[in-house]
Amino acid sequence: MQLQGEIVKVIFTSTDTGYTVLDMKCEDSIFTVVGIFPPVSEGQNITVEGKLKKTQYGTQLSADKVAVSQPSKLTGIVKFLSSGLIHGIGPVTAEAIVNKYGVNSLEMMKYPVEIAKVKGVSLKKATEFCMNYVKLQKMQDSVIFLQKLGISINLALKIYKIYETKTEDNVRKNPYMLVDDIDGIGFATADRIAAELGIGRDSDYRICAAITYLLKDAAVRAGHNYLPEDELLSAALELLSLECEDAEERVRYNINDMVMLGDLVRYDTGEHIAILLKRNFNIERNIARNLLRLRQEAADFGADISYEVKKFETAAGFELHPNQAEAVREAIQNGVQIVTGGPGTGKTTIVKCILNLFKNLGQRVALCAPTGRAAKRLSQATGADAKTIHRMLDLDWKNGEGHFTYNEHTRLPLDVVIVDEVSMVDEFVFNALINALDRGCRLILVGDKDQLASVGAGNVLNDLIKCGEFPVSYLTHIYRQSETSKIVPNAHRINNGEMPEFDNRSDDFFFEERQTSEEICASTLALVTKRLPKFLNMKPADIQVLCPMKRSLAGTINLNRELQSAINPPSPKKKEFRYGDFTFREGDKVMQMQNNYQQEWSQTLGFRTERGTGVFNGDIGIIDSIDTQIMQFTVRFDDDKVAVYHFSDAEQISLAYAITIHKSQGSEFDAVVIALDANYMLQTRNLLYTAVTRAKNTVVISGSKSTVQRMVRNNETARRYSLLINLIAQEVAGGAYDR
Repeated sequence: MQLQGEIVKVIFTSTDTGYTVLDMKCEDSIFTVVGIFPPVSEGQNITVEGKLKKTQYGTQLSADKVAVSQPSKLTGIVKFLSSGLIHGIGPVTAEAIVNKYGVNSLEMMKYPVEIAKVKGVSLKKATEFCMNYVKLQKMQDSVIFLQKLGISINLALKIYKIYETKTEDNVRKNPYMLVDDIDGIGFATADRIAAELGIGRDSDYRICAAITYLLKDAAVRAGHNYLPEDELLSAALELLSLECEDAEERVRYNINDMVMLGDLVRYDTGEHIAILLKRNFNIERNIARNLLRLRQEAADFGADISYEVKKFETAAGFELHPNQAEAVREAIQNGVQIVTGGPGTGKTTIVKCILNLFKNLGQRVALCAPTGRAAKRLSQATGADAKTIHRMLDLDWKNGEGHFTYNEHTRLPLDVVIVDEVSMVDEFVFNALINALDRGCRLILVGDKDQLASVGAGNVLNDLIKCGEFPVSYLTHIYRQSETSKIVPNAHRINNGEMPEFDNRSDDFFFEERQTSEEICASTLALVTKRLPKFLNMKPADIQVLCPMKRSLAGTINLNRELQSAINPPSPKKKEFRYGDFTFREGDKVMQMQNNYQQEWSQTLGFRTERGTGVFNGDIGIIDSIDTQIMQFTVRFDDDKVAVYHFSDAEQISLAYAITIHKSQGSEFDAVVIALDANYMLQTRNLLYTAVTRAKNTVVISGSKSTVQRMVRNNETARRYSLLINLIAQEVAGGAYDR
């Protein structure tokens, strides 16, 4: 539906997102319109396209496209000029301009000399008014231009924030720059825009954009920091589908050109030629250099810690196992120390002991973890404050970009940093952390090397273990479990390539033989909604379902719909909204699906409220409230941070009654149901091992024994291309760092 008319009232607008609610007059009728708008004011004329929707506030038009034109009536011009959109012009000045120039007032706003003729307006002020007016016009024209190219107004506003008045020129010249600069625009979108603008398929801009896109996509999709040149070349030729005879030569030429210009790095690994983005190369090289620096700078305490260890053991009421005690001694002595072990091997005990010893030695110690859930769990286990890495580095958002307050220029005032769940840390975050560590600071990395690798690029923990340059403490002793507890023993059996025990005689580990996706789905629903809540005396929403896949009857998408319908059904008392294929409802369990460094949050701590920015991939919470009038919803996350989202941000959020095993990394849940429906590519040992080790008190596997058997036998893990090991060896060979 299309409407044309005058804005008579702007009810609500968000300067951050552009989300706006307004009334417009179309002929003799008033319509309420909602959507993402460029800055608009009463008196302006607009054309909107969208769908009529019935809400509790009446019928509203939800706008998909918006075109703004300037008012023609004198009253409208006054309203527009005095609306605040043109900084500096108030009602008195607006009236004066219109009194002098009438219906030509807006045309005169292009000429400072003419506006300076208005009584009370200096040439300096007139110049400022006109510059602001032209900038506003340019913005509105740019948004209209981008919408004509099929870009949503939401993305159009994002693009304008980056390029501002150069938006149209930049996009016309090289639409492929959008792939690099704008989140939410991929190669296919840029390719479509380029075709609209008549840019040839064999354009060098297009070829370079494809190369960059493939390298970035490899990082997001598979965690690769580089691609072998032959793989990159083959993928680029397939993506580009060039019809010219010299297609391969053209791609090679552009790769070479990008290397020469410093956009890409070519590196001989000895196995193949790696091609990677210069930024990624710098990150890995920086990690290598900083780790070796930390190893070299650590001061020797020259103290016998045996007495301190004995004090800790006496207070704890038990003796450390010999390999635990050795791990503690290594951590005290070394600048960089890695501690790795599976569930039940005493990693938390080690952390508590090391923390205690360093504090007794007068050292400033901090605990951190990659996610809010992992940090909260670390705090509960140690009794000490633990923060996310982002929070410890004090993430701040300025001028459209995220910045860490603590970095290579402003170092953390700490002597020791202990990082838990290191297997989850990607190279970008790890680089930011070690950049901020002061000279002589000790770094202790704790994690399970057999867990799934990080969601982001890199394979930090395993690379640091394999490089052989840093001491590693392997915790192998499994501490006594209850005779009826099988989670930990079965996790270790899986990790050792042995079948778990499926006798269902334990208190915490159960298996249900189910063959088909339909059977697994039905079993999972019954377990979560009826059987386990009675058996465990807990709410269904507190039982976490883990799935290898998203798309199957027993995948996260379908199970989330089914579980939502059973656990949190529609109710007149609960507001809801629809986004894409999903309905979100008050009380729903949800997960943040991507890092959002700009997302503001508040957290009540006793009598004070703390505020900050940054909500991260994997954070789980509950939708507290939904306001359908201003189209906002509030999520309360597990660490009690409260964040307010606009409906247009719902792409970042997913229902979380069922989540993928990959998304569960670093989390621990009281009760877990594993809906074990996995295609061949996902039938791996470390996927099953990771799923089982997410359960604290109870785990139930619903699936077939044959699937479990295939997963236990398959110890292959998808290779991640990383140069970290090579670059560490290169730095050591250069002689700048001693062993």
